[in-house]
Amino acid sequence: MLLVVDNGSVYTSSLLKCMNELNANYEHCTASELDESSFDKFSTFILSGRRKNDSRMNAINSKTIKHAVQNKKPLLGICYGAEILALTLGGTLQKMPSSRQGIYEIETKDNPLVKGKIQVFESHSYMISKIDSSFRTLASSSQCKFEFFCLESQNIFGTQFHPEMSQDGKTILKNFISI
Repeated sequence: MLLVVDNGSVYTSSLLKCMNELNANYEHCTASELDESSFDKFSTFILSGRRKNDSRMNAINSKTIKHAVQNKKPLLGICYGAEILALTLGGTLQKMPSSRQGIYEIETKDNPLVKGKIQVFESHSYMISKIDSSFRTLASSSQCKFEFFCLESQNIFGTQFHPEMSQDGKTILKNFISI
C-alpha cells in the first residue's frame, strides 16, 4: 500500500487525481495526522510539496524518509518532499535569486523512471544546493543542479518539480508506483 503524505501543497489535489487515474492502491493523510507507528503498514511513500514551513511537518517527513531508507521502501519526494529528503540525508538548500514558476524542459540521464528531454512544472523559490554523495543526479537545469535525483541502490527519488502537473511528470508517477 502506498501512502501519499500531504504537506499542504496547493497541488496535492492534482497528485491525488493522478493516483486515482493510475488506479494506485493508496491512502493519503496530512503530515500532522501521520503517526510513525503506522509506517510498517505502507510499502511505498510519496511526500508532497508544501506551502509553509512547519517544524512538526519537517520532523515527521524526516522520520518517514529514515524509515524508507532503513527498510528499503520506495519513496518519492516532490518539491518540498525532495528538499526534506536532501536535508535529512546530508544535503543543503539555498534561496533562488528569483522564483521558478511554470513549465520548463529538462534533460534526464540514466533515469529509471523517464528518458530524454521532458516537460516539468516548477513552483518554488528554494532549491537543493548540495546532495550527499550517496545520491545520483538524474536531471539538472540551468537554474537547478538537482532537478531530479535518486539514492543509489534504492528506489528513493526526489523531484524539485511537481510531476503531477505535466504529462511527462505523470509518466514518472506511473513508473514510480509500478516499482
